[in-house]
Amino acid sequence: MLHDDLTISYARLPAHFFTRVDPTPVVAPRLIKFNRELAADLGLDVGGVDDAALADIFAGNRLIDGSQPIAMVYAGHQFGQFVPQLGDGRAILVGEVRDRFGTRRDIQLKGSGRTPYSRSGDGRAVLGPVLREYLVSEAMHALGLPATRALAAVVTGEVVYREQPLPGAILTRVAAGHVRVGTFQFFAARGDVAALKLLADYVIDRHYPDAAGAANPYLELLNAVIRAQAALVAGWLNVGFIHGVMNTDNMSVAGETIDFGPCAFMDGYDSMAVFSSIDARGRYAYANQPKAALWNLSRFAETLLPLLDASSDTAVRLANEAIAAFVPLFDALWLDGMRRKLGLSTADEADGELIRGLLEVMQEGEADFTRTFRCLSDVAAGAGNGAGAAAEAALCGLFAPADAMRDWLTRWRGRVSRDTQSAGERAAAMRRVNPAVIPRNHRIEQVIVAAVERNDFAPFEALSAALSRPYDERAPDDYYTQPPRMDERVLQTFCGT
Repeated sequence: MLHDDLTISYARLPAHFFTRVDPTPVVAPRLIKFNRELAADLGLDVGGVDDAALADIFAGNRLIDGSQPIAMVYAGHQFGQFVPQLGDGRAILVGEVRDRFGTRRDIQLKGSGRTPYSRSGDGRAVLGPVLREYLVSEAMHALGLPATRALAAVVTGEVVYREQPLPGAILTRVAAGHVRVGTFQFFAARGDVAALKLLADYVIDRHYPDAAGAANPYLELLNAVIRAQAALVAGWLNVGFIHGVMNTDNMSVAGETIDFGPCAFMDGYDSMAVFSSIDARGRYAYANQPKAALWNLSRFAETLLPLLDASSDTAVRLANEAIAAFVPLFDALWLDGMRRKLGLSTADEADGELIRGLLEVMQEGEADFTRTFRCLSDVAAGAGNGAGAAAEAALCGLFAPADAMRDWLTRWRGRVSRDTQSAGERAAAMRRVNPAVIPRNHRIEQVIVAAVERNDFAPFEALSAALSRPYDERAPDDYYTQPPRMDERVLQTFCGT
């Protein structure tokens, strides 16, 4: 027994919310990685359980005691086109536990075989995307951003066919919940108001219990989800993250980053950066993500209209007022995050112009997003001593040409001179929000090549360890802080389905 209180609360909802289905066994599962720290947080008892048994459990060959797995149904807008039925086509929810903080967490196998929602798919996952999701989801957690977590990765011993035969794998994903905007859309599209109310009540009870006591609980639910998404997407932009596939079926109402498919972190700053191979028109480009979130939230608000008020006119007014709050809220959260990255502890009305000025210089100079802010932290640390000149030279060396950056630094120094922190306090604060290490595309690609082509998981382990401590100080030439050479650049990422 891995947990003495395993349940699936979602399975208490009516049968048309999900389908009961077991994972499809695999031939020869082998454990790649087991996240023991997360397992301890979840209260999983794995003492005396060897790697072979863990592989069996997290490949779905052996169910955890008490598990009655389900696949959830949902709909969704995919790149703006509504699909009335999607669902867990290659993922199966095997359990729910309360972690040591008292939070309910779903445990789901991803790549565990066909379900009634697989459509023409095989329900399987391949090794590369499993490693990518493991690395990026755990990196997001280490960066301090809400995200699903990776509990285990297993190779299946089977071949999965995509454009070519590839080794199969299964990821065990842990989430605050798996209800999506698309879950609400599934029932709204069918005019099933009773189901919408049950779903909304479930989400309120699980994620936003304070909303239950509001004068209009469903309006407060809408407001809470808007606040959560505004904070999440602002956090993405603050670290240079591009989700890549922000469809409504990939937006969790719990406010977590979910479904790490063709995601990427920027190297050189580009406001319209796109890496996803399926985002041909840049719908979900880096700078378009707030707009995409607002569009998705508008679709969520539409599903709640029958619950907001008996009068359709009043319901629409309430929804519009709630949605109108997103942009100023997002702008304030983004600006606050960027202030912290610049070492500003106070607010000035000209800060937005200062920040946008830096981004413009970065775009023109093709400067690396992560290294620019980390080097700026070093400049702050060296203020007033001999290290400052070397730090400034390293920072300006990221820009071609560097004159515009030097001009901007003069503006920044003028601004920080009016701030209340000491130089030491400022530098320490900046290093807590400006990571030295991110999951760069070329490093992930190197990990995948080593694992798929050579069955070598040492690079995966090493990168995983580096990503777990993104804010630690590292040498300027540290392997994991280096942007890609021209021949290492990864221009496209893939979802793996």
